[in-house]
Amino acid sequence: MDLLKSLAVAASGLKGQAGRMRVIAENLANADSSPERAGTDPYRRKIVTFQGKLDRELDAQVVELGRVSRDRSDFRSKYDPGHPAADASGQVKLPNVNSLVETMDMREAQRSYEANLNVISSTRRMIQRTIDILRA
Repeated sequence: MDLLKSLAVAASGLKGQAGRMRVIAENLANADSSPERAGTDPYRRKIVTFQGKLDRELDAQVVELGRVSRDRSDFRSKYDPGHPAADASGQVKLPNVNSLVETMDMREAQRSYEANLNVISSTRRMIQRTIDILRA
């Protein structure tokens, strides 16, 4: 039964990290976007949270994607007086997305995803070996 718990915990980790990677990809896709007109805000970076949940069937603590919130840090600005979204001083607000930070977050999410995938692969091999032993 412990092998089933490890599969469930790792599968929940896979699902959570996949959701995290989707949000990071959205942040990266909008990193260079700008508002259409003056006075409107550009894209605001999203932040993923995780929460623990007790799976009562397996009696195991699993993880799931929590609330996706908006980063309240200041927007970047760039001087571009010809842009349609420029204010009176020629400044254009840009998203508060730092591509380097998002890339590092993506790598971390990928490594966590791979680690959970390795747990599932190892558990499957152990289950298969147990079945092979029982057949012999």
